Amino acid sequence: MNIAKLTTAFAVSEQVRPEDMSAIAGAGYRSVFCHRPDGEGADQPNFIEIELAAKAHGLQAHYLPVVSGKISDDDVRGFGKLLADSEGPVLAYCRSGMRAATLWALDQAPALGLAEVLAAGKNAGYDLSALTLRMADAGAAGSSKTVKHTVVIVGAGAAGIAVAASLRARDRSLDIVIIDPADIHYYQPGWTMVGGGVFRPETTARSMAPLIPNGVKWIKAAVAGFDPTSNQVILEGCQPVAYESLIVCPGIKLNWQGIEGLQETLGQHGVTSNYRFDLAPYTWKLVSEMTRGHAVFTQPPMPIKCAGAPQKAMYLSADHWRRTGRLKDIDIDFFNAGAVLFGVKEYVPALMGYVERYGARLNFNHRLVRIDGPGKRAWFEVSDAEGNKRLTETDFDMIHVVPPQMAPDFVRASPLADNTGWVDINPDTLQHKKFPNIYALGDAANSPNAKTAAAARKQAPVVATNVLFDLGRGQGRAAYDGYGSCPLTVERGRIVLAEFGYGGRLLPSFPKWFIDGTQPTRLAWLLKEQILPPIYWKAMLKGREWLANPLPLKEQADKDA
Repeated sequence: MNIAKLTTAFAVSEQVRPEDMSAIAGAGYRSVFCHRPDGEGADQPNFIEIELAAKAHGLQAHYLPVVSGKISDDDVRGFGKLLADSEGPVLAYCRSGMRAATLWALDQAPALGLAEVLAAGKNAGYDLSALTLRMADAGAAGSSKTVKHTVVIVGAGAAGIAVAASLRARDRSLDIVIIDPADIHYYQPGWTMVGGGVFRPETTARSMAPLIPNGVKWIKAAVAGFDPTSNQVILEGCQPVAYESLIVCPGIKLNWQGIEGLQETLGQHGVTSNYRFDLAPYTWKLVSEMTRGHAVFTQPPMPIKCAGAPQKAMYLSADHWRRTGRLKDIDIDFFNAGAVLFGVKEYVPALMGYVERYGARLNFNHRLVRIDGPGKRAWFEVSDAEGNKRLTETDFDMIHVVPPQMAPDFVRASPLADNTGWVDINPDTLQHKKFPNIYALGDAANSPNAKTAAAARKQAPVVATNVLFDLGRGQGRAAYDGYGSCPLTVERGRIVLAEFGYGGRLLPSFPKWFIDGTQPTRLAWLLKEQILPPIYWKAMLKGREWLANPLPLKEQADKDA
């Protein structure tokens, strides 16, 4: 947590955490403002967690969320009223501190003057110059000086860095910029292993800066929206960035507030989720300490990232209880909003063998809608074949929750989105259906593949090849076959290595005599535990495309035929 003072009575910070409240109170602050909507990031605590911790340390906490880059005059007026009514000094935070600083600048400029506001921002480490015309009431967002790059990539997750590295590997002279506000890059496939006591959490996180490929520029800011007719991305602070080619890969939004009562109880009362970096260790704490009772695991409606992760949490937990002799005293329920255990039928028999081995009960068409952590109760909406719905409830001693998921807000509200909110692309070329100089890959795209890091690994060279061809720097176009991989950790030491493409077609990477993906194998476990992390950090993010070379578009079409 880095606190940057704009005045003696007002400071801003990047994302704070519940455990920071003691230090914030100790530094003399009396009020905390949250300007970041819940669910923006996978490592983000919800506001209610902040509020509870703040109250415990005598602080007032206020929630005034604003969408990055879309700060309205009403937002500014609301901020001004809140600031006037709150006990100071005040610490305001968002993802990077920029939204909080922007609200303050727009509210205070009439009283303090432009020069003082800009100087205060500069001294605090925030460049507020893009707001100059707005603060002077002489213009708006589009008046800022436009920066232009040949290729602009939105998002520095697995997909964004991989596609940047693929482009650099093919053409080192290319002008590329990545836009992302995060300081930390996460190896999210490792969080299931953290929750199973296999990986340490710190092994799944690295500083972002060293991972940005050499020669690629990094704009450390959040994207507010897209203006594809002008070939521009709009950043928070209203700064436009122009492009010749745009690649959109901002990841997915975890909708924690989509389940009533969940935000209030996450990380306590036996309520956990491997879908958040700071909660995966709590999963392992619950599993390792549980000796008897009722364990519940949930899966929301599709699409979600890593569709096998909800049941992987169940298998690893049950295997630990089996190995420690506790399984006989623990009842396990898996509540799945879908109608099947896994979407590709060839892998179901092996998975069912483990379901039976662990004595787990499967409850299909059950969607978690409400949770009471202190009361240890959960409610599910149950749908039947005719579409009728009813409510059922269960108790629990521990519950692993997977939240519903959607495209990020700035994607869903943009001209790039289809009617369900995802970036609307051709599933073969990953090119936007309406704007030909725009591509998308990773979790935010609407291509009907599994949303996994393995999918992004195969998509990155396809997008790189096609973007270079569009720019007149390539020899041909490439196609994506829908490949995705889900290493289903059915026990510690064995994995069912599910690999498949569009339409559920099996796409194994290895011959069956080496790894039979439809069966649990020790080799697949070694691949997941020891080989895939180095491949991720040292190959995928470096533009080394082992087993990921794309097929030319015509060749792929002939293969599919």
